[in-house]
Amino acid sequence: MKKSILFVVAAVTCVLTFSACSKKGANGAKASNPVEALKARGVFVLGLDDSFPPLGFRDDDNEIVGYDIELAKEVAKRLGVQFKAQPIDWDAKEMELKTGKIDCIWNGFTITEDRKKALSMTFPYLDNEQVLVVRQKDGIKTLADMKGKVVGFQSGSSAQEAIDDNADFKASLGDTVAFKDNITALNDLKVGGVDGVVMDSVVANYSIAQTGEPFVIVKQALANEEYGIGFRENEPELRDEVERILKEMAGDGTVAKISAKWFGTDISVIAK
Repeated sequence: MKKSILFVVAAVTCVLTFSACSKKGANGAKASNPVEALKARGVFVLGLDDSFPPLGFRDDDNEIVGYDIELAKEVAKRLGVQFKAQPIDWDAKEMELKTGKIDCIWNGFTITEDRKKALSMTFPYLDNEQVLVVRQKDGIKTLADMKGKVVGFQSGSSAQEAIDDNADFKASLGDTVAFKDNITALNDLKVGGVDGVVMDSVVANYSIAQTGEPFVIVKQALANEEYGIGFRENEPELRDEVERILKEMAGDGTVAKISAKWFGTDISVIAK
């Protein structure tokens, strides 16, 4: 009797062990092939700040639209999956990616050395600058003219880094104010809450052209930078596949068409 029981226990243990090992193997295979895992899920989730025109923002119908959105939708289509734009807290973007809530960060995401070490970053797809936007009537022409004045920026953005990296400029300021997004910062500039806003030139130029607000951009940039797409560090295969598709899109004219729609010309830097 004892032998029979022991045999049954041993047999069950083997089955459970084999099952566990099989699941582990399946998960291991899934983790090592993120492209197939994405296709199995059937949806490509893009994490973004949904108030970042013209790259990703809400239109009058509350739909998320923009240059990055159209690029990503076409990438998803060519991957054979659905597309989902997922608004996130920009301050927590890396955590949203790490925990698997999104598949990538794609919305004016600046390439930095730290991000290249921590994430699987793509090649650059757009060039950008961090610039100072001011009210035209104030007559501010240079960064030095901001001495003693208040500057706003989006919290967690590369604008904040640009201010910190320009030590003399930062030291000359009366104060700095963090905002949840660039639109809120520009609204505060409009009513005189701040004297200037440091932000992406791509966004600044588009916003001024669309709103007609009497703002100007100081010619002296605080930083030059490039936009890329961030994937999880352990998923370079997915990064590589998206890069392949973007090059394909650049080669067949799709990128140029989307760029012309949003910027009036092809400003992409994706190599064909």
